[in-house]
Amino acid sequence: MKTLKICGTLCAAAIYAGTGPAQAADIVVGVPNWPSVAATANILKVVLEDNFGLEVELQNGTNPVIFEAMDSGSMHVHPEVWLPNQANLHEKFVQSRGTVRMSPNGVPAFQGICVTKASADRTGITHVSDLADPDMAINFDRNGDGWGEIWIGASGWASTNVEKIRAKSYGFDETMELLEMDEALAMANVDAAVAKDVNHVFYCYTPNHLFALHDIVVLEEPAYDPSKWMVIQPTDDPEWLEKSDAPVAWDLAYLHVHYASSLEDTHPEAAAMLGNINFTTDQVSAMTYALVVEGADAGDFARQWAQENSAQIDSWMN
Repeated sequence: MKTLKICGTLCAAAIYAGTGPAQAADIVVGVPNWPSVAATANILKVVLEDNFGLEVELQNGTNPVIFEAMDSGSMHVHPEVWLPNQANLHEKFVQSRGTVRMSPNGVPAFQGICVTKASADRTGITHVSDLADPDMAINFDRNGDGWGEIWIGASGWASTNVEKIRAKSYGFDETMELLEMDEALAMANVDAAVAKDVNHVFYCYTPNHLFALHDIVVLEEPAYDPSKWMVIQPTDDPEWLEKSDAPVAWDLAYLHVHYASSLEDTHPEAAAMLGNINFTTDQVSAMTYALVVEGADAGDFARQWAQENSAQIDSWMN
């Protein structure tokens, strides 16, 4: 298996959140490295500060770091936990330890493998398993080394580990170079592939702005089957990849706000509000579009969003 990790000049985590000392704030919101979570984090900051008079700080962090910090009390909120992607962390800190709570209102999300429409037309690719065919994989060889290239996600994403498992299960880990890079660079590569009319295959998901920008084809897969979905994360077993198997499509995912249970004692009204948070898939997609395509500042966007959606925010207070 060939895996390449790339961090471009626009490492998303450095863009989306501040990096000041966490101890200074009443509530610390963790911010992983993808666009929609930057928007939701800033919206939560505005809502918590305006409605409860709290000082809220945004802190960069990976999913495991944020969960560990919510467990210890040094962070208090994860704005967008993907389930089942983060099921191991959810099970440990929500279900077993009880130090983290989950808002029950999830945003539906899809995950899969996509190609540009022109790529599908030129190559005839229709199914994820087609990538295991060397004659198909060579169509996605951009650097001439005999391997195709596929972006499988950013380093630190649980989904990136799952895509490594899926590559092994489908067999295209033997034909495709598995690229890990921050999302800003990966999405720029999609834009460039469309502009230059060259073949491109990549991990894709919704909510995301990409489907509004380009004609994208989702590759076919066998339907999700829980009996065939054996996914272990590296944090749970050093032999996670060898022991895992996932030769089927992802199950439908949901995005949930998670927060430290300690907030129920220190800031109970804020905790109750966090438990009532709800966004729609369209709203989260629009947030991503505003930040990535339109170049909106996350803080300015959040302030405007809060003004335009005051009734929705009021419903979170009940």
